[in-house]
Parts: sequence; C-alpha cells; structure tokens
Amino acid sequence: MEWINGLVSLPWWGYVLVTLGLTHITIASVTIFLHRHQAHRALDLHPLPSHFFRFWLWLTTGMVTKEWAAIHRKHHARCETAEDPHSPVVLGIRKVLTEGAELYRAACKDHTIMEKFGHGTPDDWLERHVYSRHSGKGIALMLAINLVLFGPIGLTIWAIQMVWIPFWAAGVINGIGHYWGYRNFENEDASTNIVPWGILVGGEELHNNHHTFGTSAKFSYKWFEFDLGWTYIRVLETLGLAKVRKVAPRLQENEGQHQIGVAQLQAVIANRYAVAARYARELKSVYASELEKLRHSAALPELAGLNLSRKMKVWLKQDAKDTPASERDQLARLLENSQVLETIYSMRQELTRLWERSTLTRDELLRELQDWCVRAEASGIQALEQFAFGLRRAAMA
Repeated sequence: MEWINGLVSLPWWGYVLVTLGLTHITIASVTIFLHRHQAHRALDLHPLPSHFFRFWLWLTTGMVTKEWAAIHRKHHARCETAEDPHSPVVLGIRKVLTEGAELYRAACKDHTIMEKFGHGTPDDWLERHVYSRHSGKGIALMLAINLVLFGPIGLTIWAIQMVWIPFWAAGVINGIGHYWGYRNFENEDASTNIVPWGILVGGEELHNNHHTFGTSAKFSYKWFEFDLGWTYIRVLETLGLAKVRKVAPRLQENEGQHQIGVAQLQAVIANRYAVAARYARELKSVYASELEKLRHSAALPELAGLNLSRKMKVWLKQDAKDTPASERDQLARLLENSQVLETIYSMRQELTRLWERSTLTRDELLRELQDWCVRAEASGIQALEQFAFGLRRAAMA
C-alpha cells in the first residue's frame, strides 16, 4: 500500500521546492509565451518552447491562449476606462485584488473581445480539439499526476498551482500594479512598478515599464531592476529557440554632436518618456530651490504642508493633460508665484507639444526643436541650458 503515498518521497522542504519550481515554470510560461510572445509579439518563439509553454499552461491553469491574449490587449487599449477588464482605478483595488480571476472569466465570455483582440493566436488542430475545447481536462490531468507522484500531499501542491496565477497575475499584477508602487515614467495610465527585483512573478512586477513600452521584450529599464523573464528569453535566444523583435528605445549622447538634426529629433520623439523623466531629474535642484523660497514666504500658506518637491517632479514628468484636476489649482498657484517655475514648466510642456504635433512635417518639427534649444540655452537657468545641450547630442542607443 506504499504506492498510496506516491512514487516520490521527499522531506517537507523538498515538497516546498517542488511546489515553487512547478509554479515558477507556470509564471515563466505566462510572461514569456502568453504575455511577451502572444499578446505583444515582442519576440518570436521556436515551435519547441512555444508548444511546451502552451501544453504546460493547459495543465496548470486551463487558460486558453486566445482568451488571455485578447483580454490583455484590450486592457492596454482601454486602460483605466470603464472598458478596461480589470482596472482598480475604475473598479477599486479590493475588487481586482480579490476577484481578479472572476473578472477574467467574465471577460472570457465576451465574444466581441475575442473577435476584436484575439487575432494571430494559435489555431492548429491541438488548439481547436484539445486545449480550447477541453481546457478543464488539463488541470484534472495535473491533479492525477500530482497524486500519483506525491500521494495526498500532491493535492496541496495542485491547489497551490491552481491559485498561483489567479493570485499573482489576476490579483497582484493587475491590481497592485495599477495602484501602489513607484513609476519610472508618467505614461497615460496608472501602472506602477511594484518592486525593482522579483523572482516569483518573473519580471511582471515591472508593470509601469511594460505599459510605457508595451511591445518591448524586456521589462527592466533602470540599472537596479531585474527582469528574470528577460534572462530566460536571452537563454532561449542563445540556444536558437527565440528571437527578440523589439526592446525599449534607449537615449544616449553622441559626444561629437553639437547641432540638432533629424537623428536628434527622432531620438527625442522615440524616447519621449525617458526625455520627460530626465528633464524632471536634471531640473530637480532648480525647482527644489524655488520651492524652498516659496515655503518660507507668506504667499502660499495653504501649500505649506504638502510635499511640493515630489509633486513638482511628477508634474514635470507628465503631460499637462494627465495632471489630475484636483492638483491643477496647486500647480497654477506655484507658477503664479515663481517665474523660474513658470519657465521650466512651460518649456517642459512645449516638449510635449513637439512630439504630439503629428500634422507638422519633419522639417517643421526639426525647426521647433532647434528653436526650443536656443531659447532654453538663453533662459539663464543653468540646468535648463545643460539639458538643451544634452538634446543637441541625443542619439538612439
């Protein structure tokens, strides 16, 4: 009767390691196959790992590739609106965090989402006759395998496998990843990076980076961020089993370049989020000094208790249209009382208008950027002059 206890006998910590290993394969399958490969086409996968991931997800989640990709694409297309399938900004953090799986299942039933956003996903015989048609049988097979291998403890391992993706992906990433954390970029939605270094979710915690550069196969951006999913992709690429199609653009400086040309214009537009973040960073000493002066003046008593430095950093990183209505009066009051703040803020918004002017020709945009640099260098604000000088040397990495 020893077979009832399973074919494999392990110490308690061995079962913990097995559980973590199995769930980690599932996370890797989601982030590499479903997310970066299927939903965003950021990389191409060889049929061997592609089918392994699809088979493993059938066993451990029962998710259908077309449904997952379609729902995620709609999330990006309608982010933080009433049409977003799982926005905590709209639905509330508690609902998305605790009912993320239910929201996913409800979206799966919406055939209009599948028709509009589900294009290009697998449609072979196995997908039609096994994975999609019998999505529930995979997880039943996984239960049987666990029981045969590990005995009664296999049921616990299986239960953890079943809640792993609903908790981490549907709850934590879709919920906390749009509610709490730090933001490298002030993009149009509320996405955040939860932590700079993560293993349990394979890089998915770098959610703000991903929403800023949606088609990038690499989620990490700053030096201290670690994307484990990207590490796996690089290993697959080395083995000839994957090919990266796109990563986030990078802004660098060409030391020998001093004139604004088409290459500099293209670099600025392609790296607009990085340019905005860099602007706020390099002008920090300027606005911090001005805010300190205002803090000790009697002109703005109603703003005395606010963290104005942090607010100004965000205001300079974001486009004016993205500044919450509740903060616009505060910003206007600051600008009215400081010519320096007015200058650096208005110059920052002119950069926004530069990359939003899609009706202008390339030559017109180039003249706009050249004029911006000339005025910045004549502003008398040293940090702004240095920033303009950096734009003259901008180049694509």
